[in-house]
Amino acid sequence: MQLRQWQSKCIKHALKLYTQQNHFMCLATPGAGKTVMAAELARHLLDAGKIDFVLCFSPSTEVNEGIRATFSKRLNKRFDGLIGSVGNAYTYQSMSSLNSGFWQLLNTHRVMVIMDEVHHLKGHEYANANAWGEEVLVNIQDKAAFTLALSGTPWRSDKAPIVLSRFTEPDNTLHCDFIYGLEQAIADGVCRTPNIALIDNDNIHLNEGDERSVFNSFSSLLNGSSLSYSALLHHPQVMLYVLKLGVEKLSKIRELNQKAGGLIVASSIAHAKQLLSYLVDDLAQSACLVTSHMKKPSKTIEQFRHNNTQWIVSVGMIAEGTDIPRLQVCCHLSRIKTEMHYRQVLGRILRVDASPNQAAWLFTLAEPSLSDFAQRINVDLPETTVVLEHQNTETIDISLPANKYQIESSFNDNATNAVSLELSQSKMREPVTKTRDMEEENNYNLALLGGFKERIVQLFG
Repeated sequence: MQLRQWQSKCIKHALKLYTQQNHFMCLATPGAGKTVMAAELARHLLDAGKIDFVLCFSPSTEVNEGIRATFSKRLNKRFDGLIGSVGNAYTYQSMSSLNSGFWQLLNTHRVMVIMDEVHHLKGHEYANANAWGEEVLVNIQDKAAFTLALSGTPWRSDKAPIVLSRFTEPDNTLHCDFIYGLEQAIADGVCRTPNIALIDNDNIHLNEGDERSVFNSFSSLLNGSSLSYSALLHHPQVMLYVLKLGVEKLSKIRELNQKAGGLIVASSIAHAKQLLSYLVDDLAQSACLVTSHMKKPSKTIEQFRHNNTQWIVSVGMIAEGTDIPRLQVCCHLSRIKTEMHYRQVLGRILRVDASPNQAAWLFTLAEPSLSDFAQRINVDLPETTVVLEHQNTETIDISLPANKYQIESSFNDNATNAVSLELSQSKMREPVTKTRDMEEENNYNLALLGGFKERIVQLFG
């Protein structure tokens, strides 16, 4: 398989720098093909006789399976850690369980260590390191023949330093030895052009105890009341409207590409089950669920990667590094509101494949932070963003129960603190489950009476 131009350039630059230093940091936009680049760089070093083994570390077993497959194919050698193999992939979480005999390999042989999504590793010294970062400082730093750090989002939400990283003066920004941004990836045909729809509502009525308030946007609701973003994500009308937009867009894409799929990023397992129910029972979609509580989540992801199911609903299982090129639509309904997570989720729908329709759509609520993240993508795409305001004037065909019912929920799936969210509008079936994942302790009556609207952020319009 021929390398992409950026991969060849990165490998050439890394080989040059490795004559002067043993660490290389590559920033490449999610979906660009960092794993293939890393495998080919390792192959060059193996062929040149500069290393004996390759050890890869990543955040999840799902990512590791992809790493093993890619490295085995590109190196034409076993990559499973068994006798005769040239290396293996491990999770960061497993580092602490690896014994001294394992780490001794770095003292007796020339080992290349590759750290995928390196932003998970915190600290440039023991005093400020997290558990995973400390393992690198103790067992890998100054012992590996070469180290390669990979990331699509080279920062941490807590602004802490990343392990083995260098910083430039005087602004103290992270130094990357090679950068391949989203703008260039789109221009090269490596990544799809993303479109981001920010969903809002202009007439929101909230009863909080004896107090009645009216808001003209989700932003004003969240800033002007004690209602949380998590509670908003669990409002049935909100869930159904976001899902409906995603379903309509995926259906349009599948007119040309019948294999196209969609991803729903949920806030919790209970939330994911409710979203799955809406997809299947209300919107007549084929869908599957993948969570960390399942016995074999990797098998579910692998089946979805190759089958024709329309949607996969996930709780944290398909966020970074998971390669499913047929994903082209995503509904972001997670309560996580960090830019790193936001960009990683967006990256799941940007991988180019051979299908005739390469559209990529991300649907989120117009929550202030998420709106800011959408606009900051413009930093990667200067002078080419087109922002359109679109008002939905049609009557919303999503109704709620005529009789009031209470939705009991809690901050996590097993907690007991309950909240009741009272809704009263026209017909809708009783919910399949009355559990929801919200963080409220008060009772609310929330009615969305206005028209929903979508602000479309078209990148490379």
